[in-house]
Amino acid sequence: MQTYVVTGAAGFIGSHVCDRLLADGHAVIGVDCFTDYYARDVKEDNLRGAAVNPGFRLVEADLRTADLGPIVAGADGVVHEAAMGGLLRSWTAFDAYLSCNVLATQRLLDALRDNGGPPLVHVSTSSVYGRDSSGAEDRPTAPQSPYGVTKLAAEHLVRAYGSQFGVPFTILRYFSIYGPRQRPDMGYHVFLERILAGQPVTLFGDGGQSRGNTYVADCVEATVRALAHGPTGEAFNIGGGEAITARQAIDLIGRLVGRAPVVQHAPERPGEQRTALADTRKARAAFGWEPTTGIEAGLRAQVDWQRARHEAAA
Repeated sequence: MQTYVVTGAAGFIGSHVCDRLLADGHAVIGVDCFTDYYARDVKEDNLRGAAVNPGFRLVEADLRTADLGPIVAGADGVVHEAAMGGLLRSWTAFDAYLSCNVLATQRLLDALRDNGGPPLVHVSTSSVYGRDSSGAEDRPTAPQSPYGVTKLAAEHLVRAYGSQFGVPFTILRYFSIYGPRQRPDMGYHVFLERILAGQPVTLFGDGGQSRGNTYVADCVEATVRALAHGPTGEAFNIGGGEAITARQAIDLIGRLVGRAPVVQHAPERPGEQRTALADTRKARAAFGWEPTTGIEAGLRAQVDWQRARHEAAA
């Protein structure tokens, strides 16, 4: 049995990573500071399964201020999921993105350096590539939003600590993760909530922006495999292989719900990616991983989860 630290443990993806590591028989130290980005009770619900597992310990701590040394000391690895996500908010709350995505990462890296460098799986994003993120890991990085800029800066910090202090790492660039527990501000969650409530769905731009969406279980599988593989000192794209446009996604969600969506149009959002389809050949070769969940099956699982929550709240 190994002991792993998962930051952002109560979040969308972090909570799934905790569940998977616990199911595999490992001990997990989950770290979360429960910011007001979205409701605390939602995050606590994400941890409902982990909280009753004797192998799980929750540490409520802010990476920007807490003493992180005792948390990572003796760990066999760290998965750094914690971050301030979301595109639009990053234009108006830059200080928060800078501190959560850059300062918090730097302080975690300090703690890893000072404690013998437990290997780090650092979670990044396709947003580091910019408006068109389709392709392999060697394409130029040109982020078009403060969110993407801060996530790329965090990557550079990870590499600097790796080269200067020997902190072992692997970087994973997630592409458009969806599924049960998706954050309330994320696209499919918003689309689904509004369709369930019989409200109009806002479609930004022409609706032709496309994503190679990644089902959360596939994302977690890649993360766990990267952790088990050991540090590579490299970055890997983690994404689904099936592209779908925003307009197609709204139509599919409507069909799965059984209700025709009413669409209202709005201007394109600044910094939004036009295309995002990951080339994952590098991850497949290194970790023996590939996505297995198609968009319809994955969205059906999210619809079932979200409909149950919607009906319970009603």
